[in-house]
Amino acid sequence: MELHYTPTFISLDETISTNQYLQQLCNERGSQVAPLTTVTAEYQSAGKGQRGNSWESEAGKNLLFSLVFYPTFIEARHQFLLSQIVSLSIKESLSRWSDEITIKWPNDIYWREKKICGILIENDLAGIHIGRCICGIGLNVNQTTFLSDAPNPVSLRQITGQEEDRQKLLEDILRRIAIYYQSAEAEPYDTFAQEVSVRYARSLFRRRGYHPYEDANGRFRARLLRVEPDGRFVLEDEQGKEHTYLFKEVQYLLES
Repeated sequence: MELHYTPTFISLDETISTNQYLQQLCNERGSQVAPLTTVTAEYQSAGKGQRGNSWESEAGKNLLFSLVFYPTFIEARHQFLLSQIVSLSIKESLSRWSDEITIKWPNDIYWREKKICGILIENDLAGIHIGRCICGIGLNVNQTTFLSDAPNPVSLRQITGQEEDRQKLLEDILRRIAIYYQSAEAEPYDTFAQEVSVRYARSLFRRRGYHPYEDANGRFRARLLRVEPDGRFVLEDEQGKEHTYLFKEVQYLLES
């Protein structure tokens, strides 16, 4: 596919947050900030994950970046599609090294039972459509020691046993995102969303068998039934009862 969108890079040695930096840039310059403008940083002093969680990253070892695009052709009620295409792009890029890379709902990237990548997506609405999407990504590439109390981090180097080229990996991920994004823009929504939904379902963490979870009512074992188009997560417990969750309403319990 010929790409109509190519990244423009802004490289920083250090910033508080690449998402915050890019958001401020977009607020100041508006449409002058081209789609797929990507801010990278060697170190983030206050990198954030979903719901205010922090993200540990050793300076100069990993990929910390944020990118912007303007999916005005996507209705706000379909915004989960953006989460799907970004997580699929990263999963498919990392799968070149391991066939055990999966997407932990809604958009964490896992290797086995360990987290290699976190994604934070922040959308600004324009009426019933999405006016702007800023996507922040923290991907563990060459870090070998993790000091935070995060329970299960892993890096690509720990998986492969060798140091990897961060820039080449970044370029591959952005190329994949650009392909998905162009297809979303060009194809009928229903056709594209169905194709993405199938790929996403096939890529999900714990997509087979019963596994431990915890919700407001306590711990239980369940199997994954499906993820709805709006992002709701549907499990079936061992008694055959369905449970439907929004983000953060259910917790995965890690298995050793």
